[in-house]
Amino acid sequence: MEPPAQPLLDHAVATARDADVVIAVMGLSPDLEGEALSVSVPGFVGGDRTDIGLPPAQVRLLEALKATGKPIVLVLTSGSAVSVDPASADAILAAWYPGQAGGTAIAETLAGLNNPSGRLPVTFYKTTADLPAFTDYTMKERTYRYFTGTPLWAFGHGLSYTDFAYAATKPALNVAAGQPLTVTAKLSNAGNRAGEEVVQAYLVAPATKAGAPTTPVLQRQLVGFGRIALKPGQSRTVPITIDPRSMSSVARDGTRTIVPGAYRLYIGGGQPGDGAGQWSDLTITGATVELPK
Repeated sequence: MEPPAQPLLDHAVATARDADVVIAVMGLSPDLEGEALSVSVPGFVGGDRTDIGLPPAQVRLLEALKATGKPIVLVLTSGSAVSVDPASADAILAAWYPGQAGGTAIAETLAGLNNPSGRLPVTFYKTTADLPAFTDYTMKERTYRYFTGTPLWAFGHGLSYTDFAYAATKPALNVAAGQPLTVTAKLSNAGNRAGEEVVQAYLVAPATKAGAPTTPVLQRQLVGFGRIALKPGQSRTVPITIDPRSMSSVARDGTRTIVPGAYRLYIGGGQPGDGAGQWSDLTITGATVELPK
């Protein structure tokens, strides 16, 4: 038997009223999300998710805690993206399934002993309706490359206890089709705490290659990244090498080619528009190069 929900909710609210800050650990568990599970609760069918939001009981608890007026820090555990109303918490720490030392790592991060530097490896959508039907095998509206809406949190997103700044836009770049390209970005820690930045490079193609299965949003594609640790006030030049395959596109028949033309390259702490960064013009010269599938 399950205990009655209301007394548990009342106890949590009473405890919150006596606290300075509420740390609410919520989310999913491997007992809920996974393949071939015998799960039949709201939001899940046999381990498959039918709703990307928090379970209803947790939503009610979070709303009740927020109503106390106390600051809310939500520690979100899951193995996949979970939609959470940003207004329901003052801060959110995505902990995923952190493992044996996860409690220590979370505590040190919340206490400020560790400066977080992780980046989201998936797109967090706002609602289940943002996603196409599970039986739709096209890439339309899936992942950061094909989603035409506004995500809750973008692929590559992440915050820090310090601030990073990128130098002004670099001059135009050129590379022959089929050759690797090494680009650099000057990164500075503009805050007052040591931290790590995940520098990300996104390539924006000039147009869709004929025969491509779906048009990515702005043709945006992650083509390289690197993690850099900086002390307060410290600056470094960060090199990122982009291999030829990352500059290619794939047609419906599986043919992979590098198409010459005018591209744009963005280097920053997330996708364009998500954090600080810089744009550069990139020209791929020569003839079209076909790569192995």
